[in-house]
Amino acid sequence: MTRRRPFFVTFLAPAVVTAVILAAAILEVLQYSVREFIPGSLDVGGFTLENFVRINRPIYWLVLLDTFYISLLTAVFSLLLSYPVAYALVRAKRDWVRSLLISLSITPLFTGEIVRTLSWMLTLGADGFVNSILRKLSIIDMPIQLMYTRFGVVVALVQFSMPVMIILLATAISHVDRDCEKAAANLGASPTAVFWRITLPLTMPGILSGVVVIFAWTMSAFSTPQLIGGGKVLMISNLAYLQGFSVLNMPFAATLSLIALVAALGSLALMKSATGRLEKRLAIH
Repeated sequence: MTRRRPFFVTFLAPAVVTAVILAAAILEVLQYSVREFIPGSLDVGGFTLENFVRINRPIYWLVLLDTFYISLLTAVFSLLLSYPVAYALVRAKRDWVRSLLISLSITPLFTGEIVRTLSWMLTLGADGFVNSILRKLSIIDMPIQLMYTRFGVVVALVQFSMPVMIILLATAISHVDRDCEKAAANLGASPTAVFWRITLPLTMPGILSGVVVIFAWTMSAFSTPQLIGGGKVLMISNLAYLQGFSVLNMPFAATLSLIALVAALGSLALMKSATGRLEKRLAIH
């Protein structure tokens, strides 16, 4: 009698294969990062740590700090704009309202990143929708510079990030025990006090998860800062692209990629630690 293979082995096999391929790709990037750059050639030289020493130059630190700053702004504004939508999505009493909010929230996920970026280029351009409306209302005489600015990049990235943030926040809000809110209201707490003292703290794990996921996701943004930033707003992915495909310095491009990966993994580790402490605190209270 043949022995049947356990179900979980078959179930996990695709994930294991994917993990192995991903690990192999990361190791390849790692070995490139410690190889010597040969100008004018795609071939690489021997072992060197020069690529990691080079990252200490001020110009690269400015790009790295700008990447952190843009990612943080994107995460914060995505949270502020997404929380009311997620709250209304979960607490809406009418089915058609929930259906409408769900449709509006997830529809952007079905359009490509390039398409959405081009839409924002038409919206933020000198003759785009925003400047045209402001001129027709006689608010401005000359177009406002929205393209090729950090502001324009953040606006586009926030719009891209909101669907994911809304999903994460809606999940957290849906798990809030309504009996706790009712008990606080019965004890005389106003709706505002119930939200700030009960609802918001109980959804804090979802808030932390959303902020860190969007932060780590934005760290690797490429097409949006490339097109809307127009070379004037550089993030670490754009710098890695320039080094790898314009200068053909693949070793240094690999070093920049590793730094971005470490930063993203570090943010996820901080999220896990902060979420664990927060859950313990909530359990005590």
